[in-house]
Amino acid sequence: MSTILVLVESADELPDRLSLEALELARRLQGVIGGDVEAVLVGGDAAVADGLGSYGVTTAHVAAGERLAAYAPAAWAAAVQTVMASVGPAAVLAPGSERATEVLAHVAARTGLPMAANVTDVTPGDRWKVIRQRWAGSLLEEAWLDGDPYLLTVAAHAIPAAEAAASAATVSVARTEPAIADADLRARVTGHVPSASDKVSLSDAKVVVGGGRGLGSAEAFAMLDELAGLLGGAVGVSRVATSLGWRPHAQQVGQTGTRIAPDLYIACGISGAIQHIVGCKAAKRILVINTDPEAPIFSRAAYAVVGDVHAVVPAITAEIRRVGGGASSA
Repeated sequence: MSTILVLVESADELPDRLSLEALELARRLQGVIGGDVEAVLVGGDAAVADGLGSYGVTTAHVAAGERLAAYAPAAWAAAVQTVMASVGPAAVLAPGSERATEVLAHVAARTGLPMAANVTDVTPGDRWKVIRQRWAGSLLEEAWLDGDPYLLTVAAHAIPAAEAAASAATVSVARTEPAIADADLRARVTGHVPSASDKVSLSDAKVVVGGGRGLGSAEAFAMLDELAGLLGGAVGVSRVATSLGWRPHAQQVGQTGTRIAPDLYIACGISGAIQHIVGCKAAKRILVINTDPEAPIFSRAAYAVVGDVHAVVPAITAEIRRVGGGASSA
């Protein structure tokens, strides 16, 4: 019997989407090597721990303390390492977020263990064979991972998020206060300014309305804000829109921005450079609106409209309002 330990991040007192993807891979591994799936949460979010039984977690280790209240990668790694010492896991999995990847990299450095990032599949054995994304997902690499325990991060949106069971098992919550050295706090978050651009998180949105060079100006994005608001979604942009100063980098979808996996992505005036496709390829359906029928993004479209976004988007918005649709009536 072996334990699989998963680093879980949260939002609004729930495990976030990328953590649910890591938990899904952990459950798949559990089906092969047996044992339990346990979680580690840093920062003392006990409300999240109590709900993890729905996702197959038997024990949630809550690492808390004044020095862990704010994010500090080395301190969080020290907390994970403390839990690892008490659990003795066969593997430690982390979601594919920037923060979790940074933490697990620190864990690898502290323990001297190898780490595989952006993993999409694992075959356990004497050595673990891993498939992982390289070059922003444009290449899949087959590699062998050694370690005791094995350390890996799960590629964002490469695996479906774990679904909650109808009846949740009781979770044993183990609280610990790791010793954090002054050196572990040399790099830390000292403040947080929430973004006012979107009420809905871009990475978690079920609908994303994207805009690119084809909109022609920063002012034109107002119609995307309106449509996204009606659909209860978020606005995303191409790299050129941020480079031109039309929208903030926080809204960028792509290789150097946010990777999204909405039910619907509406791409308006976006040509579809490979860097952008990397960020939106996990969308279940893509609706493309573009005047150029040869735009590369059309090859990814489930639905396509060859037309001017300045005419098509307002028409879509008007029709949604006419039939009384949108998030408010859903």
